[in-house]
Amino acid sequence: MEILTTSLRAGKPWPLGGHWDGHGVNFAVFSDHAEAMELCLFDTVGALETGRIFLPARTGNVWHGYLPQAKPGLVYGLRAYGPWNPAKGQRFNPHKLLLDPYARELVGNFVWRDEQFGAHRSHPQAMDTRDNSTFALKARVVGEAYDWGDDKPPAFPLADTVLYELHVKGFSQLNPAVPEALRGSYAGLAHEASITHLKQLGVTSLSLLPVHHALDEERLANMHLTNYWGYNSVAFFTPASRLASGYGGLSPRNEFRAMVKALHAHGLEVLLDVVYNHTAESDHTGPTLSFRGLDNASYYRLRADDLSLYENHTGCGNTLDVRHPRVLQLVLDSLRFWVTDMHVDGFRFDLAPVLGRGDHGFDRNAALFAAIAQDPVLSRVKLIAEPWDIGPKGYQLGQFPCGWLEWNDRFRDTMRGFWLPQGRHTHSRGEFALRLCGSADLFQQRHRMPAESVNYVISHDGFTLHDLVSYNHRHNHANGENNHDGTSNNMSNNCGAEGPTHDVAIATLRAKLQRALMASTVLAQGTPMLCAGDEMGHSQHGNNNPYCQNNTTTWIDWTHTDTDLLAFTTKLLRLRRQLQPLGSQWYTGKTDPNGRTDLSWFQSQGEAMHGAAWNTPGGGTLGCLIGKAGGTQDWLLLLVNPQAMDRQFVLPAGSWRALLDTSNVDHDADWEGTSSYPLAAHSLVLLIAA
Repeated sequence: MEILTTSLRAGKPWPLGGHWDGHGVNFAVFSDHAEAMELCLFDTVGALETGRIFLPARTGNVWHGYLPQAKPGLVYGLRAYGPWNPAKGQRFNPHKLLLDPYARELVGNFVWRDEQFGAHRSHPQAMDTRDNSTFALKARVVGEAYDWGDDKPPAFPLADTVLYELHVKGFSQLNPAVPEALRGSYAGLAHEASITHLKQLGVTSLSLLPVHHALDEERLANMHLTNYWGYNSVAFFTPASRLASGYGGLSPRNEFRAMVKALHAHGLEVLLDVVYNHTAESDHTGPTLSFRGLDNASYYRLRADDLSLYENHTGCGNTLDVRHPRVLQLVLDSLRFWVTDMHVDGFRFDLAPVLGRGDHGFDRNAALFAAIAQDPVLSRVKLIAEPWDIGPKGYQLGQFPCGWLEWNDRFRDTMRGFWLPQGRHTHSRGEFALRLCGSADLFQQRHRMPAESVNYVISHDGFTLHDLVSYNHRHNHANGENNHDGTSNNMSNNCGAEGPTHDVAIATLRAKLQRALMASTVLAQGTPMLCAGDEMGHSQHGNNNPYCQNNTTTWIDWTHTDTDLLAFTTKLLRLRRQLQPLGSQWYTGKTDPNGRTDLSWFQSQGEAMHGAAWNTPGGGTLGCLIGKAGGTQDWLLLLVNPQAMDRQFVLPAGSWRALLDTSNVDHDADWEGTSSYPLAAHSLVLLIAA
C-alpha cells in the first residue's frame, strides 16, 4: 500500500468521486473552503487504515489525485483540513473520517458514538478531537460494468400511467409465494410472485420509497427502532444495503439493477422517491458524516443571523443548499446516475419546494428546474413533486414547471371530505367535480395538463385505506412519542366503531366506502396513485405515522387479503385502461357541431347543476355526462351518492348499461335501463350508452 500512496498523481478534477478507468482510480472532491484534503485507504472490510496521502492537486474548488494500479474494491475515506469556526459556518475537523458524497458502495455499519460528532457534545462550539475512523462509513471503488442486455424503459404515456407507491421491504416481506431468502428485498420485488400480482392488478409504474442509503436517527436507535421509510439519506448514489438479500452473491447495486431489469421485462416502470432536501447530518447537534466536514458553508443553508445554525425548511434539522453550483451538480449527477447506470424511469422529489427555494422564496424557474428541463437524460423521465415544505410559503401545489407531476393533496382532502364527512370536514359537489376533472383551478391556467395532477386518497404518510374508514384517531403509541406524532387531522370516519368490529353493518359500510374512494381515485382525470396493500385491505392498526415500524405494522399481510377488494380494484383498473372515462384534455362544457357536449352535470331529478346547487353543504347526488371520453366513442355517465340514503337518479335520454357499481360487494353491475337508476347510498356508478 505504501507503493500505491506514494505514487499518487495529480489526476483530473472530474468526474467527482472515486472512479476506476481500467488502470487506476481517480479521486475528485469538491470543497470551496478546505485548505487540504487527505485520502485515507483501508483494508477490504474497512477495519484497518493502511495509508494516508494528501490529494496533490486543486483545480478551482475541486481537490483531486490519481492512484495508479488501484482497482475496484479499494476502500477509502476523506479528511478535510480547514478552519474550525462554527460562528462563521466552518466546521472542518480532520479527526473525522468523511464519506465521499459520490460513493457508489458503502462499507461498514454506522454506529452511534460520541466520536461520530465533529463538535464536542457537551461543548458544541468546541472541536471533538477523537478519531472516528473505526466506526465511520467508508466508500468502496466499484467497477461500472453491468450487462443490461436489451433492457429498455416501458415509457408509459401519462394518460396510461397508474402509480403504485410501495416500500421494497414491506411489499414482499410476508408474501409466502416469495422464497424466504428473497423476501423484503430488491430480489423479492423482482420475484415472479410479486410481478404476477402487479401485472394482474394493472398498475404501470412502481414508486419506491427511498432506496438511497439512509441512517436511523440516534433517538430511534436508542429505542431499538429504525427509520423504516428511509427519508434520512447520507449517500445519494448508493442503493440501501438493508434492502438487498445478497442472494447469489450480488452486491446491493447489482441486485437493484437486476430488479429493474426484471420489472422492465414485464412492462413495469420504476420510479424512486428521492430526498435531496436534507441529509442525515441533522442540525448543529448532529453527527459529522460527510457534507458537514467537507464544506459545511457550501452544502447547507445557514441562518443569516447565526451561521452556526441551519435553515430548517424540512423539519429534519438542515436544508441542502441547491443554490450552490456544486450542490446543484451533486443533485443532477445523482439523478443522471440513477437513470443512466441504474435505468430508473423517474423520480418523486420529497419536499420539492426546497429544490426551488432561492434567496427570496420558491421560484418555478430555479436553476435545478431549468437544468433538468434542458438535460437530454433527465428531461425524458417522469418527474413528480411533493409540492410543500415547512419553510415560509412552502405550500406550492400547482406552481411547479410544466411537465412536472404534483401530489395533489387537495384531491385527497376533497375525496375524504366528500365520502367521509364529519363535522367541519365536508366538501361540496362543486369541489368534488373540480377535483374529479383534473383540478383545473390549480393546473389549467399555466397551460399544464390534467395528468400532471397525481390523484390520491392514500399515501405511505397517513392511514391506510382500510384504516381511513376504521379509525377516527391516530394510534401511534408504538412510535415512542406518546402518540403526539403524526397528524390529528385525518379526515377519516370509523363508521361507528374505533378499530376492528364484529358489527356486520359497520363492516359493510366500510367496504362500500373503500370501494367508492378507490373508484374516485382511479376514474378521475389525472394520474392515479394507489398505495401498496390498499387493494388487499392492509391495516396499520390505526398508526398514521409508521415511519419507524419495521415490522408487521407496515409489512403487507398476504395471507389475509381482502379478495373482494382486490378483485374490485383489478376490475376498476381494467375499466380505466379500456375507457379512460375522463380523457387527457381539459373539458370546456361546450357543445360541438354535432350537438355533443363534452361534459355536463346533473342532479338526481335530471335537472342541470347550477348556481348554489354546487355548494350545498354535505354534498349530495351528482351525475356527470361525459360526451367526449378518453377511450371510447360512447357516452359515459358517472353517478355519485355520498349520502346515507338510496336515491333514484333520473337518467339522460337514451338506453344505458351499468359497467360498475361500488355498492355491490361482487362489483358486478348487471343493469340496463332508460329512465332512472337505483343509486345506492355511499356509492359510485359508471354507465355507458347502450
